[in-house]
Amino acid sequence: MNKFTLNPKETSLLVIDFQEKLVPAMYRSEDTVKNAGILMEIAKALDLPTMVTEQYPKGIGHTVKPLSDLFGDLTPVEKMSFSACTTEVEGTLSKEPRQKILIAGIEAHVCVFQTVRTLLEKGYQVYVVSDAVSSRREENYYNGLSLMQEMGAVITNTETVLFDLLKESTHPKFKELSKLIR
Repeated sequence: MNKFTLNPKETSLLVIDFQEKLVPAMYRSEDTVKNAGILMEIAKALDLPTMVTEQYPKGIGHTVKPLSDLFGDLTPVEKMSFSACTTEVEGTLSKEPRQKILIAGIEAHVCVFQTVRTLLEKGYQVYVVSDAVSSRREENYYNGLSLMQEMGAVITNTETVLFDLLKESTHPKFKELSKLIR
């Protein structure tokens, strides 16, 4: 059951390509951005290492607000490859002994898919947060989720992630974080 259990000390967050020219074209874009923001707030409150990528920002733009408002000290990693497993991202992951990676991002069937495939190949346990992932077309979104699940990723959602990380209502951050999903 370890594959289906999240623990803050073992978990990181990777937020992939929520950019200005991409987001408006996404299926359920408003909910997807909202849930990615909730994941970023959870990560900050629980001290989960967080990485953000941007695909060719000169052409596609930078990370959308409100996500960019949550960066704090984060600097997005610029990339040209579709996979977010750049040298910089892999270097950050190797500094932390965390083997579980939460994924939020776009597009499910391209950048998210290729990132998940690479992370699984490298031995990470990957959790695709389905309500924080999207594609332009609904059928591509579902196809991407299906492919990632077949490869071995756990398909989950923001609320499940939150309560699994907290484990119980007596957690010191429960009151603060449970407000995010109401």
